[in-house]
Amino acid sequence: MIAQTDKEKKHRGINALIVEKDMDGFVIGPKENKLGIRGSDTHSLMFNDVKVPKENRIGEDGFGFKFAMKTLAGGRIGIAAQALGIAAGAYELALKYSQERKAFGTEISNHQAIAFKLADMYTRIQAARLLVYQAAKDKDNGDNYDLSGAMAKLYASQVAMETAVEAVQIHGGNGFVKEYHVERLMRDAKITRIYEGTSEIQKIVISRSILQ
Repeated sequence: MIAQTDKEKKHRGINALIVEKDMDGFVIGPKENKLGIRGSDTHSLMFNDVKVPKENRIGEDGFGFKFAMKTLAGGRIGIAAQALGIAAGAYELALKYSQERKAFGTEISNHQAIAFKLADMYTRIQAARLLVYQAAKDKDNGDNYDLSGAMAKLYASQVAMETAVEAVQIHGGNGFVKEYHVERLMRDAKITRIYEGTSEIQKIVISRSILQ
């Protein structure tokens, strides 16, 4: 007989269930009016004394916690990739604009203040890309990706926010105008530091992994 750990005993009663939309007590809330990712509908799900039959349980008793944690860990790689895409898009728009916009008789990309911003943006994006690739590789190979996924999400989301803000700055006043698109990327970048575990949660995951 294999003895259960305290952690396994603690989470034994946590299960994953399939809740069907016509079940009594299950209500889908109104569409949220969000800061960013407005192209994706978001609704609150409310469960008021919903009775779910046992046959709607996924897996064995206690499977729910492990299932939820694995889903979160895998989802973090997806959010890291999303953040990387936002950062890369913001950088590309800023680079293009800097080579077209002129100030003091030359394209603003020729001014060191702008050129250095672009250099920093590009370097951070490349570093974030390598972290995302490593996490994806770990998952594809069947290796543990809790640490690599957390690092990828933490850093890529930070880079997305910083790059989008700098892209707006490079655009100057035009960066505040919807026509130039970078303001949208700045709003979209923020959520990558929040969902699938906040940046603070990623630091907890990382610190626990390296302090074992």
